[in-house]
Amino acid sequence: MTQPKTALVISAHAADFVWRCGGAIAKHAELGYNVTVLCLSFGERGESAKLWKQPGMTLQKVKDTRRKEAEDAAKALGVHDLVCLDLGDYPLDIGRPEKDRIVEVIRKVQPAFMLSHSKYDPYNTDHMHTTQVALECRMIAQAWGHNPGEKVLGSPQLYLFEPHQTEQMGWKPDTFLDITPVWDKKRAAIECMQGQEHLWEYYTRVAQQRANHFKRNSGGQSGGRDCKYAEGFESIFPRTVDEL
Repeated sequence: MTQPKTALVISAHAADFVWRCGGAIAKHAELGYNVTVLCLSFGERGESAKLWKQPGMTLQKVKDTRRKEAEDAAKALGVHDLVCLDLGDYPLDIGRPEKDRIVEVIRKVQPAFMLSHSKYDPYNTDHMHTTQVALECRMIAQAWGHNPGEKVLGSPQLYLFEPHQTEQMGWKPDTFLDITPVWDKKRAAIECMQGQEHLWEYYTRVAQQRANHFKRNSGGQSGGRDCKYAEGFESIFPRTVDEL
């Protein structure tokens, strides 16, 4: 029996995977991929202002709420496995024991490709720290001498999903993915993130803007594919192909 293809998203906070690559998750789930989402934190301190404004709020209540939001969003997108490490946020503090746990997940999943944040983000250093850790842990997972006897990782592409303010991040997309067929799933997942309702329409507009870029780069007005919603990604590693 053929094993299903797999993909891994490494998300700094509970909502990041929804805004930035929810369409990619839903689309690949429909294509038969088992998509694992690894959330390093719930964004309980820095990305839950709406919850903290409620009287009597506590850190544990915020975590519980954000976990439930992430679980509901993951279900809407068709996520195969949601892994929450609860490492804390603002700042994320990821030491060697935490990196070993991330490597365990990477080796278990054996992803065909990985997704994480932009390389630079001065507004949210948790994001760029997550990508640096993702690269480091990808490297460790490839090392034959790390926990010898385990199956080592191949060479999955690491795609960097779109940051919130691309002009400041040096993020340059080289891949656009049409998510029109699964947009309803992404929008449903977006609406699960009640703690950040102010971003719902923003990321809807981002998807529409990237659809314009998809159409332009697929041939524009001289035979380009129609597209209503898309996501953009920046690839880190060269790609080896037989056809372009």
